[in-house]
Amino acid sequence: MLISLAGGGAPLFTGTDTLELRLEGPLSSVLEHKGEKQQYPFTLEHAGNAYDIKVRARGKSRLRVCAFPPLRLNFKGADGVFQDADKLKLVTHCRDSNQSHIDVIEEYAVYRMFGLVTDNSLRVRLTRMSYVDTEGSSFSRFAFFLEPEKDMAERIGTGLSELEALSRSWLEQDQAALVYVFAYMVGNTDWSLVTAEDDTVCCHNEIIVGQGKSELLVVPYDFDLTGFVDAKHAKPDASLRTSSVTQRRYRGYCIDRGTLRRALDKVIEHESDFMAVVDSLPLLTDKDKAKKKRYLAAFFKQARNPERLINKFDRRCVGNR
Repeated sequence: MLISLAGGGAPLFTGTDTLELRLEGPLSSVLEHKGEKQQYPFTLEHAGNAYDIKVRARGKSRLRVCAFPPLRLNFKGADGVFQDADKLKLVTHCRDSNQSHIDVIEEYAVYRMFGLVTDNSLRVRLTRMSYVDTEGSSFSRFAFFLEPEKDMAERIGTGLSELEALSRSWLEQDQAALVYVFAYMVGNTDWSLVTAEDDTVCCHNEIIVGQGKSELLVVPYDFDLTGFVDAKHAKPDASLRTSSVTQRRYRGYCIDRGTLRRALDKVIEHESDFMAVVDSLPLLTDKDKAKKKRYLAAFFKQARNPERLINKFDRRCVGNR
């Protein structure tokens, strides 16, 4: 059984409606000095409430490739929807283009879809942010808040692991299998269960949750390079020998077939829910939505022959049984 002790969580992540926010401050300085990750004073407004916060650029690869990097908003003593907020990650548009604006909404959708199949996931909250640059112009863009990792771990009744390396035998197998299958469905190859470059804890784009060396949960994040999103800046890993990020490649550890079948069945049962998420997305045209649904439908077409698909996973899996 998948472990889930999920409670209500912070107010920001219990709602699903789009927040209308206004962020005012020296945005040009944040962008000009994004590599320094210096904090600047800003004011965030929501529903008549104003919060004095500090803002800085954040990220790794996106900090390098994006003209508008992700942001970190540092709160102190906030109330209302931001009650208990401390340091919040805001996922933003990478570049000032229509496709980049769509990309951020599609990445939000991937988080939403994974949250439908398990509470052992990072919650998100979509916002339409009005940026008021006190050193430049004003504009509005969609963005989304990402639940802090520590808060997610506490919500599901455990804590974050600080292991530098991982053995597959330490993993809670049902959750691991679910992550492997879901990653294949959305075309996510930008992850691994080894320590990422420049990191001190495991793993690359996977949070490890739990204590000790048993029943550890794998929780994925960072979906901008998935085939489902197909962002302009996304390039396939050369080692995979794929020509596009839209090509699916199974990267999971070798795992018991029965466990893998349960995970596949769990993903399959949410097909209509995933399509409904796509239909609910703002900004996307009907043509955009149809394209995303076709990408998902290609997976479900394969899944109609589960034994054949599991055989494919077996041939591609990492390690030995």
